[in-house]
Amino acid sequence: MTTLTNKWRAITAITRMDKPIGTYLLLWPTFWALWVAEEGYPGWQLTVVFGLGVFIMRSAGCIINDIADRKIDGHVKRTSTRPLVNGDLSLSEALTCFFVFIAIAFGLVLTLSWYTIALSFVAVFLAIIYPFMKRFTHYPQVVLGAAFSWGMIMAFAEIRGEIPTTAWLLFFANLVWTVAYDTMYAMVDRDDDLLIGVKSTAIAFGKFDKLIISLLQLLTLALLVKVGQLQQFNMFYYAGLIITAGIFVYQHHLIKHRDRDNCFRAFLNNHYALLCVLVAIIIQY
Repeated sequence: MTTLTNKWRAITAITRMDKPIGTYLLLWPTFWALWVAEEGYPGWQLTVVFGLGVFIMRSAGCIINDIADRKIDGHVKRTSTRPLVNGDLSLSEALTCFFVFIAIAFGLVLTLSWYTIALSFVAVFLAIIYPFMKRFTHYPQVVLGAAFSWGMIMAFAEIRGEIPTTAWLLFFANLVWTVAYDTMYAMVDRDDDLLIGVKSTAIAFGKFDKLIISLLQLLTLALLVKVGQLQQFNMFYYAGLIITAGIFVYQHHLIKHRDRDNCFRAFLNNHYALLCVLVAIIIQY
C-alpha cells in the first residue's frame, strides 16, 4: 500500500495535478474559443470534452517535459525534486503514463468530427516537440504558445466546420500572451539556465525583457480588440479588456526588480487575467 501511495504521489507530481495553474492557462483560452465559435454557451458535451481534453493533454505535456529534461532538472533549483530526478518514477513508468494519457485524450477526441480529429494530431506533435526546443532555439515559448492555443483552432473546427479569421486572431492573441507570461516564468530560472546552457526568451531578451513583455501584452490586447470589432462585441467585453490591462500593469510592478519570487507571482497572476477575458466574453453573450 505504501508503494502504491508513493507511486500515486509521483504520478501526481509528474503530471502537475497538484499544481493546476497550467490547466487554467490552457482552459480559459480554449473556453474563449468555444463561446465565441458558438456565440454563446457551447453545450455540456463540448464543454466537458474540451475541458477534460485540456486537463489530460496538459498532464501528458508535463510528463514528456520531465522526460526530456530528466538530465538537467537536477541542476535547476525549482525542478531538483521532480520524480524522474529523485527516482520516485522510472523512465519506463513515465513513458507508460504518457501513453495512457495520450490514449485517453484520443478517446475523447474520437467523440468529435473527423476534421477536429485530424487537427488533434497537430496538438500532440506540438506537445511532444516543445520540451526539446529549449536545446535548439531561444524561443521555445513560441512553440509553447502554439501548443497552448491549438485547442482554440480545434474548437472552431468542431463548431463551425471551418477556421475563420476570428479563430486565428484568438490563436495569435493567446500565443503572444503565452510568450509574455512564460518569459516571466523563464526569468525565475534564468541564472540556472545560463549555467547549464538551456535557452529561453528570458535569456534572448536580456535587459530588454520587461520592455518586450509589455509590447507583447499590448499586441495581445490589440488582437483581442480586433476580435471584439469583428464579432461586434458590447461594452462588457471591452470592460474586461480594460481590467486585463490593469492586471498587466500590476504584473510589471511585480517583475520590476526581476526578483525570482515576484516573477513567479507575476506568471501565476495571468490565470486571473485570462479568466477575466473569459468572463467578459460570457457576460456579453
